[in-house]
Amino acid sequence: MEFRHLGRSGLKISEITYGNWITHGGQVEADAATACVRAALDAGITTFDTADVYAEGRAETVLGKALAGERRSGIEIFSKVYWPTGPGANDRGLSRKHVLESIDGSLRRLGTDYLDLYQAHRFDYETPLEETMQAFADVVRSGKALYIGVSEWRAEEIRAGKALADELKIPLVSNQPQYSALHRVPEAEVIPTCRELGISQIVFSPIAQGVLTGKYQPGAEPPAGSRATDQKGGGAGMIARWMDDDVLARVQELKPIADDLGLSMASLAVAWVLQEENVAAAIIGASRPEQVTDNVKASGVRLDADVKRQIDEVLAPVANTDPSLTKSPNPRP
Repeated sequence: MEFRHLGRSGLKISEITYGNWITHGGQVEADAATACVRAALDAGITTFDTADVYAEGRAETVLGKALAGERRSGIEIFSKVYWPTGPGANDRGLSRKHVLESIDGSLRRLGTDYLDLYQAHRFDYETPLEETMQAFADVVRSGKALYIGVSEWRAEEIRAGKALADELKIPLVSNQPQYSALHRVPEAEVIPTCRELGISQIVFSPIAQGVLTGKYQPGAEPPAGSRATDQKGGGAGMIARWMDDDVLARVQELKPIADDLGLSMASLAVAWVLQEENVAAAIIGASRPEQVTDNVKASGVRLDADVKRQIDEVLAPVANTDPSLTKSPNPRP
């Protein structure tokens, strides 16, 4: 496993990060989730990403139990705040009240005294940014989080947040966007802005909700139990945009490229996002330990210019590169 600095900070994280959106507390049972976490640890992954909203808090609880007994200083635990966690008017957003109450809930469920990174899960258009950043500053100064980050913020929002973080002298070091060879929206504005500001990307869905594994065939029904058929966990809605025969046919053309490199199509997709130097980590999820074992093979892989060109030629006609998609709040995760 290789490690990368998070932003311009001194914090190093595993370039393959284990995330539990959809899976823990939802798609897979606790024992299977724990087996996946153990596989991640065995593979050298030290960084784990979750959120208070995943499976209504159960994902944090499952992850906390799976990591119990690990040397705390040897792992990095990330969580997030924004999406509704209860029925009340203040059980959502980035108000001071919700941020300060939510961090305590996350720490309790995860069974830890602090988070290595606490992230604003979306931008809150109903709360003054100054209020949000002051609340995050108080979280950091209380020792409940070491660093702060954001997720799916637009370039101008990241710039404004970073200016306030610098003024408050707190380390805003990361953004968590959706990014893959099929979803390249961050390349237009977000990544250039973050390079300038010293902020890294921790990217989710590097295999496009499973589409880039090649398991979905054009003209065929999705495999039973796959993300595309999972109505309970929430993945089916996000993957629907890629369930197009033209997209699926083009993805199949990546198999010879992966075979030539001795990689699965999934690990090729993860390796692709790691070629971007502004990416500190690619978040992988898993319902089975062998998926973790396969995905970590992307760590340390360097794709030469010819390979990257081949991938671009195959996927560019169907890749999503429209920056206008970032002009309004995005769906979960």
